[in-house]
Amino acid sequence: MPYAHLLAPMTDAAVEAGELLLSAERPARATTFEEFKSAFMTAEAPLVAALRPRLEAARPGVAWADEMDTVLPREGEVWVVDAIDGAVQFLQDMPQYCVSITLVRDRVPVAAVLHCPRLGETYQAAAGHGATRDGVPLAPSGKRELAAAVVATSTPPFVATQPGVAEAAGRSYTAVAPAVAAVRNLGPTTWQIADTAAGRLDAFWQFGRDDTNLLPGALLAQEAGALVTDAAGQPWQAGATGFLAAPAALHAQLLPLLQS
Repeated sequence: MPYAHLLAPMTDAAVEAGELLLSAERPARATTFEEFKSAFMTAEAPLVAALRPRLEAARPGVAWADEMDTVLPREGEVWVVDAIDGAVQFLQDMPQYCVSITLVRDRVPVAAVLHCPRLGETYQAAAGHGATRDGVPLAPSGKRELAAAVVATSTPPFVATQPGVAEAAGRSYTAVAPAVAAVRNLGPTTWQIADTAAGRLDAFWQFGRDDTNLLPGALLAQEAGALVTDAAGQPWQAGATGFLAAPAALHAQLLPLLQS
């Protein structure tokens, strides 16, 4: 089933939400977790209110993943939406945040749009139709040596709720950092994978389950021509506990390091 026709209304919805973010009053800097949570919910509410009717019109009857506690159905379509992907950056007045919209069918991402209002950039991808940034086709890095690679990593939100994941992240950093030019964490997981799809970053890896953030990036990277697997080297799928996106030459060198 073709999905490319959904990219235009998804982009319109993401851009509208981004404009609301830019025009919103900047929340006061939180000093406690409760203040942080309250500021996020206050900022998110008008965005969700704007996004829901737009996406309902684009794909009538499709539920949102948050309506099912982010559990993806085995069959059928669902919207996976993060109205402020990179909430930490947004609330800290940093530019690395975006509006993330993904249509998932049978637990597989089939259309994705990321819009960063501060950068004015938009990533798009549809299954079988390639990936673009602002209309320009994406291609991953052409680097072939890890020593020249700038790679990125992150952890899932509330990583402490996933036993062993923080430890796996630490081990992987220890293994990868000496082998590459630099390791960075540049904001939302989703946007970092998109930048990997575009060759701005040379690779991205992460441990832990993080479907909301990994689904759109996985589609963008795959459609751009990167290799996307779990930490065992198998094709990545929702629910996996490891993720690696990289051009084939670097993927082959990074995978053993993640398994060490």
